[in-house]
Amino acid sequence: MRILLTGANGVMGRATIPALQSAGHEVVGLVRSPSAARVVQSAGATAVHGDVLDRASLLNAMRGCDAVVNFATHVPVGVRAMLPGSLSRINRIRTVGAGVVADAAIESGIGVMIQQSLSFIYVDRGDEWIDETTPIDVTLVTEPLAVAESHAQRVEEAGGVAVRLRYGLIAGNDRNSQFLVRRAARRRPVGLGDPDSWMHVIHPDDIGTSALAALDAPSGSYNVGAEPLKRRDYADAIATAAGFSDGRFFRSWVFGVTADKLEMLARSQRVTSQLFTDRTGWKPSHPVLTPEWFRA
Repeated sequence: MRILLTGANGVMGRATIPALQSAGHEVVGLVRSPSAARVVQSAGATAVHGDVLDRASLLNAMRGCDAVVNFATHVPVGVRAMLPGSLSRINRIRTVGAGVVADAAIESGIGVMIQQSLSFIYVDRGDEWIDETTPIDVTLVTEPLAVAESHAQRVEEAGGVAVRLRYGLIAGNDRNSQFLVRRAARRRPVGLGDPDSWMHVIHPDDIGTSALAALDAPSGSYNVGAEPLKRRDYADAIATAAGFSDGRFFRSWVFGVTADKLEMLARSQRVTSQLFTDRTGWKPSHPVLTPEWFRA
């Protein structure tokens, strides 16, 4: 298959290119700058300049493609994520860009659209397991994720296949994880919420293989990630990678500064990816988080 990959030079895109190529697929990476084009080309993919907010450039990039993997994001790193308006760009990519991608895919006759989403969209369930039947909790912060998923669903309604992948928190050699490792090295807090609550994570490498597996999945929303773990174990793994044994947690007053964003990140979510495994055979190559994930 010839596959258009948006966000091709990002963390998810860089993991996805080799996974798709290893299965014999041809990858066209959508890029917005010469530096991004060099990253994509060095990975052996074809770089095409365009933007998920620009319909004309998407139609050009989709020419001859059989599927589109929409991994375009703009995640703010570190303390910048707490600033007012820090999510404006990524929210626009999800609420508007995903719609432009879906419309272009339908117009181009592309039969498969894979849309990135997040398991943060689910309600806080404490110690209870979360699967795809669990209700989602739509807030000002999670609404763009729900909108992006609904845009992708229009490809299914037009006769194609729309797969929405609800990933856990990326943990590994991405910029946000490495920011946390540097904080832990200075003995700064890195954990959010109740240390005994649950969280859902995924190693960057497993994003690539999940995108490959999703090409053969039936339409639907799927949780994708490693085994859930306690927040205490996540913070400790980061601290261990930084040379200490225990990770520290932010105090509760931090939630008063930017409560809407942090509330989403602190939900207790014991998420299972069993449905995706049952439907596609996919299994994570990094099933359990360890400090090695963070040793870039």
